Amino acid sequence: MIIDFHVHCFNDELAAKAVPQLAKCANIPARLDGTILSLKESMKKAGVDKSVVLSIATKPSQTEKINNWTALIQDDNIIGFGSIHPENENWKEELLRLKENGIKGIKLHPDYQKFFVDDKKMYPIYEVAIELGLIIIFHAGVDIGLPEPYHATPERLRRVIDDFPGGKFVAAHMGGFSYWDEVEKYLVGTEIYFDTSYSVRFMNEQQVRRIINNHGYKKILFATDSPWGDQSEEVQKIREFSFGYEIESAILGLNARELLGI
Repeated sequence: MIIDFHVHCFNDELAAKAVPQLAKCANIPARLDGTILSLKESMKKAGVDKSVVLSIATKPSQTEKINNWTALIQDDNIIGFGSIHPENENWKEELLRLKENGIKGIKLHPDYQKFFVDDKKMYPIYEVAIELGLIIIFHAGVDIGLPEPYHATPERLRRVIDDFPGGKFVAAHMGGFSYWDEVEKYLVGTEIYFDTSYSVRFMNEQQVRRIINNHGYKKILFATDSPWGDQSEEVQKIREFSFGYEIESAILGLNARELLGI
């Protein structure tokens, strides 16, 4: 089973506006149009069995609407993660509703949502999410479409991990896009998963191998950041490392399957 742990989709109307705007802002081409239909076509072509769709509430008022859509898109191939905006007054009720609807996790983007990941104001949200057994995936490191400061650096993430032992945390972009030296310093060997989204192709091959070896391959999750990464190309990229069957199978799907409980 191949599971892509990090993709982005929108409802059809919003996708037509959002994807071109985001592509222009980051100065990168979109490989898909951002709809669920195009994602499923990509999955079939790439041999991806399941994709985890991550949505971001960039405003407090978007939270409920995004979570409603997340619940609707779930099926045998699509796993939706919800979103919590820190300034939404009903964040606790939304977390409970996500759990009741069978949602397995939430995506937080500290840069878009304008909070530092280790800010104590976020701790009650982490605490409730962890109590509910929800996975928390953070955008980590640089966001190429946004200016500094970057709000989820490896050093800041390390504080969160230390303060919440046993939490199901995932740091996207191999622990922090363009912060990979700091990932090795602060995060490698800790109890956090890294996803491979929009990272491996930009990294030095030896550093990729070193991080996976020292962190432990069972804490690495295949991910593409679709529509910004092509699923077929990213699957092939992982296979080109020739990790061997056990490690490759774990990264491409078994680790995600265990974390998701499916």
